[in-house]
Amino acid sequence: MKNILSWALYLLAVCGAQARDFDTYFTDRTLRLDYAFAGTNRVQELSVLGLTVQDGWAGRRTRLDELPLTGNGQIVVCDAATGDTLYRHSFSSLFQEWQSTEEATRVRRSFENCFLVPMPKQPVDITVTLTDTHNRETARLVHRVNPEDILIRRIGDRPTTHKYIHKGGGVDRCIDVALLAEGYAESETDRFYVDCETAVEAIFSHEPFRSLRDRFNFVAVAAPSEDCGVSIPGKGVWKRTAVGSHFNTFYSDRYLTTSRLVDMHNLLAGIPYEHIIVLANTENYGGGGIYNSYTLTSSRHATFRPVVVHEFGHSFGGLADEYFYDDQYEEMYPADTEPWEQNITTLKDFASKWQDMLPQGTPVPTPVDPVRDAYTALGVYEGAGYQSKGVYRPTPECRMKINEAPVFCPVCQRALERFIRFYTE
Repeated sequence: MKNILSWALYLLAVCGAQARDFDTYFTDRTLRLDYAFAGTNRVQELSVLGLTVQDGWAGRRTRLDELPLTGNGQIVVCDAATGDTLYRHSFSSLFQEWQSTEEATRVRRSFENCFLVPMPKQPVDITVTLTDTHNRETARLVHRVNPEDILIRRIGDRPTTHKYIHKGGGVDRCIDVALLAEGYAESETDRFYVDCETAVEAIFSHEPFRSLRDRFNFVAVAAPSEDCGVSIPGKGVWKRTAVGSHFNTFYSDRYLTTSRLVDMHNLLAGIPYEHIIVLANTENYGGGGIYNSYTLTSSRHATFRPVVVHEFGHSFGGLADEYFYDDQYEEMYPADTEPWEQNITTLKDFASKWQDMLPQGTPVPTPVDPVRDAYTALGVYEGAGYQSKGVYRPTPECRMKINEAPVFCPVCQRALERFIRFYTE
């Protein structure tokens, strides 16, 4: 009886969330929340940088107070008068990743972060929380937003030059992805559009994106840069580019990121978008993908196609890296906590992952069998999340592990399909 009652309460909660009417609480506009995340490996402080508003809302209009993944941080929008939760959003940040580096033990740094929420009709209280690798809250900021505040800057009246590469349908029913030019001179706009077509073709060559392509819109945003290419600090090369990206992030040669998120989002203002892929005009190998923040990848390297798909798996689908090397300063996935990413496990709560997909009698851990297909042989293979011990992946090989993998493994495919359906159903 207790289980039946619990299930009934769960259904009531879910149905109530789905029944929440977008138009009752929000206008068809986007409120952008700009924050500074600052601190060290032990201290985190959150501050408001500014608020902007633009016409149109490209995000979801159903399941507003649900989350598909918990992420490393969350934003909760509550009605100021009643306290009711109106909207929730989860994310990860470069700041939190930096906190796991040795540099964070001796230096204090600040990182920009930008998030999009629907513009409320009435005053709201917005809560931003960060969590650590043990899923414990480490920082919290609560601030009120009055939609009538005269200091909320209006933007987007003069959008950057753009055109659609793929249009599956209306903004209100599709996932809108912006492809942003980085390190392309104005004279290279046509080449940028070709690179965008290559990126979209690469993504749609993988399941479940191929089968659900009509649920996506991809728009190419041709922001010009003063210089061609991107910065490579390790070689003494610094460029003046649209979003100031650079290699050698955290002193890793191939890690390509940008910390100028406000500039990035300003370039996209006035264009419908939920997710961002930045194409860097460089032949150097590298990239990065941060959940619900952005993908950034080299567009001129021979591995452009597999890398852009891999990094989009991070930024869009919240998938974890499945490779391992054990030379990071701090473990990202402690044994006492189940990772929130759906394609890795510490076995702390394996039942919440792909246990239901395993063939009966599968040994845990699972030894690699060279006779079986490395991309579909479901098991629990040790080595993932940068750690050779204590973290496990679903198959021997996967797009989230190696560039040579032609597909996402079945677990990643299921996670991505669930994600797509969450945003579009």
